[in-house]
Amino acid sequence: MALILRCRNSAANAVLNPARTPFRAATFQESHLIKPLRKAVLPVAGLGTRFLPATKAMPKEMLPVVDKPLIQYAVDEARAAGIEQFCMVTGRGKTALIDHFDIAFELEATLAERGKREALDVLREEAMPPGAITTVRQQVPLGLGHAIWCARAFIGEDPFAILLPDDLVLSQTPCLQQLADVYHSTGGNVVAVTEVPREQTNRYGILDIGQTDGNKVEVKGLVEKPAPKDAPSNLSIIGRYILLPEVVKFLSMMERGAGNEVQLTDAMAKMIGHAPFHGLKFEGKRFDCGDKIGFLEAQIAFSLARPDLNAAVREFLKHYTNL
Repeated sequence: MALILRCRNSAANAVLNPARTPFRAATFQESHLIKPLRKAVLPVAGLGTRFLPATKAMPKEMLPVVDKPLIQYAVDEARAAGIEQFCMVTGRGKTALIDHFDIAFELEATLAERGKREALDVLREEAMPPGAITTVRQQVPLGLGHAIWCARAFIGEDPFAILLPDDLVLSQTPCLQQLADVYHSTGGNVVAVTEVPREQTNRYGILDIGQTDGNKVEVKGLVEKPAPKDAPSNLSIIGRYILLPEVVKFLSMMERGAGNEVQLTDAMAKMIGHAPFHGLKFEGKRFDCGDKIGFLEAQIAFSLARPDLNAAVREFLKHYTNL
């Protein structure tokens, strides 16, 4: 049976719904100073077992799509949305992620000596300023919610973004920028959502939605993996979030959910009614790069989106289209 994580009794609704609680509503509106969005958390502690043996000695987030690793796509997307400070929640054997964003003096010197100006410019354009990236270690694999809780000192009292590098989005406007535009307008919490086939709702966390305004929907509740007949919608959250820091308070309770893990979805559900909460049907195509087929599809799509590769890729694909 699907579990709908929202408040149903009138007494509790009086606490969770600002419209029914003048003191809470006034507090939120008075502090409706929408803080700038400058921080992002990147949960990267997973083992990448679906890509063994490739990930035996290399973090799955370092797997390349064309010529950039997944982690670089996530950081580039965040920086385009104005993010300045990053926290990677890592595990053992993930030092390559930090090395990737470090200055490689020997490599740069060699490129300069050999006149590889274009390659050198690429490295320097993607360089991070000192202190922009911090790391914390998730010592035990207790789920996404636990990973975000591990970054609590970094989050502090500020709104923050979450980007899951496995979710790669190809779009005209970066996905996180689309969410940030909504956040700067409404404040509160904003998550990226996409439609999934109704018969597959039992594989995802599904939104229970209220009012709809174009591509923006009000989130009334979150339903964890409902049966198709019980699903309140077919909108599922993907790996892009903008959340208020209050979510850490609920994560700190360490309540176990699905899979006996600390679920971020459960903590988000408890924030509904305390502040605006919206889902955005983003523009773009999402690829699940934690799945082999999704990863291969991303390779083709991102190659075709490159003017320098498009013609050659189309040509060699002709050899495989009649299989």
